[in-house]
Amino acid sequence: MKKEEKSPVYGRDVMELVTVAVEYCAFLEQTEGKTRMSFVDTLMKLLPLLYLKAALLPKYEILDNDYYAEDFVTEENYDIVRANISIVMGEKDDYLDVFMEDMKYSETPILATVSENLADIYQELKNFAMAYKNATDEEQMMNALAEVKEGFQFSWGQKLVNVQRALHEVRYSEEDEY
Repeated sequence: MKKEEKSPVYGRDVMELVTVAVEYCAFLEQTEGKTRMSFVDTLMKLLPLLYLKAALLPKYEILDNDYYAEDFVTEENYDIVRANISIVMGEKDDYLDVFMEDMKYSETPILATVSENLADIYQELKNFAMAYKNATDEEQMMNALAEVKEGFQFSWGQKLVNVQRALHEVRYSEEDEY
């Protein structure tokens, strides 16, 4: 019997999410020295894939009540990724966001940054990919899937669509050189 038939952790949709998540993380880890044009162009292809792959997953339940997701992304890793994105984005890093939780209490849009949102998504996906890779059994893999799906639903999925809107503006702005 094939692994795919035994457990959902080896299913096509799961493997595709893992693959795109790893590709996204590797891309952001190699941001330094990229032009804004190539950086934005690549993200405008990766972000919709990430959204689609995460949306296709069913909701999973954490199987172990004592499950604790390890943080593989250190504060230093996060800051390096965020800073490198900020440098590449330059003056286009800031954007106004109306879909933030704080907006409920404000009548004006809130300033957000592409770099922080992409780094937040990076942190969630890198922690997921590492937990999935380092899992010693299928239960741990299911727990990692449950956590990344819940994070998508309540956190990083919204950040992804918000930042994609900002990147779309940068990519298709009237300026000749973005």
